[in-house]
Amino acid sequence: MSNLEDVKGVLNEYGQEHLLSFYNNLNMNEQNLLFDQVSKIDFPLVDKLYNISQEEKQKQPIFQFENASRFNQEDILQANQLDNPDYGGLTDVEQIKQINKKEISINSKLMERIYASTIEKKIDCIEPIEHLDKSKISEEDKKKYEEIGLEAVKKGQYAVVTMAGGQGTRLGFNGPKGAYILDLDTEKKSLFEILCSRLKEIKNQYGVVIPWYIMTSSENNNDTIKFFEINKYFGYPKESIKFFVQGELPMILKNGNIVLEEKWKVKEGADGHGGIFTALKKNHITDEMRENGVKWFFVCGIDNILAKLVDLEFLGLVIDQKVLVASKSVLKANPTEKVGVFCLRNGRPSVVEYTEISDEMSKQTLADGELKFSEANILAHIFSIDLVDLIEGGELPYHVALKKTDYIDENGKKVIPTEENAYKFECFIFDAFYKADKMLVLRVKREHEFAPIKNADGVDSPQTARELYIKYIK
Repeated sequence: MSNLEDVKGVLNEYGQEHLLSFYNNLNMNEQNLLFDQVSKIDFPLVDKLYNISQEEKQKQPIFQFENASRFNQEDILQANQLDNPDYGGLTDVEQIKQINKKEISINSKLMERIYASTIEKKIDCIEPIEHLDKSKISEEDKKKYEEIGLEAVKKGQYAVVTMAGGQGTRLGFNGPKGAYILDLDTEKKSLFEILCSRLKEIKNQYGVVIPWYIMTSSENNNDTIKFFEINKYFGYPKESIKFFVQGELPMILKNGNIVLEEKWKVKEGADGHGGIFTALKKNHITDEMRENGVKWFFVCGIDNILAKLVDLEFLGLVIDQKVLVASKSVLKANPTEKVGVFCLRNGRPSVVEYTEISDEMSKQTLADGELKFSEANILAHIFSIDLVDLIEGGELPYHVALKKTDYIDENGKKVIPTEENAYKFECFIFDAFYKADKMLVLRVKREHEFAPIKNADGVDSPQTARELYIKYIK
């Protein structure tokens, strides 16, 4: 949209005229900011997302665990007949599992239709997923996998993507979270520098420079780039570090109006960690990867200072097993730990969030006493670049969350609500898993690979991460 009249026309079409209600009373700088922001909004998508939010209100999720019942038979038979008119109706969980394991032949598009129909109706069968314990891999196999991984790295087939769009607000720090300085006794390092050191180790040991892509946010992108410039990219080749911005989506009030945070500013939120695929495509990162021969990329968050950005054994295992996606897990600390766990959802790889798990389910154990749903997600994934092609348009399904947010009302007054009043939309990275026929879950030791910094004090704080880091390094 190139001019104000075009913008007004679109706003009128989608019933969002209120966004310019105070436009004439703004100064020129505020007018430009608002015009630029509004002109970039995808209004057809916003309209679609609001409709989704209204549909979600009518649905009640149904979680069926393990042997409990069946998929909706009518949906499955209907989907089945579209591609396999001669095949008998698929009705139970065991048959879905067999399909996923390739024990019987069926069109993969059918599986996606079945998956989509169960998601649409909120009928989810949640089962434990198989995992491989890294500590139990033989020395012979470990060496084999490391050699396979090293060969791929030396051929330039591996890249790293770090999610670093957050601010350090919860840590009492004003700036990008990755710029937060951690006191490590003998030295002080930012989170960015700590992760960069893993890439420098590979460069120094093998003479290989691994591309590092850093996903920022509109809020911290400029500050992040400036931080790297001031610190001279921590001694890593500048041309091998590239920044790209995560997408954002407007928040929508219950009445369908896009939220005005200020008279000159629309309230937007990051589109979730699953938005990484859209951002990679939109910023032509995946095109660049392909041009440079990259076949695999590792995804992690900025706040896990024990993340192994280059685990040759893990990479080699992924390549050897010929999977499109693999993730690291740690043993869940206790039944009530607030982490998502890897699972099979309707026969496909997924993650079930702690908010979805009942107390009964979280406490279920195996014969050896270990939790049945035990594999905690630590946001450490390897994706084949081929998987990105399977994600249509680079986008994953959007999930709706009701949040509490301030807004400007029709009279120009700031309203501070006492309850949730607006919808936020996010994509989840683990929704990409179901596009793969199978995935690998590798259990690693928490004390070796998971030291997150989420809170200022207590659990998952700088202090606990620092202690784990120092103990492991020593």
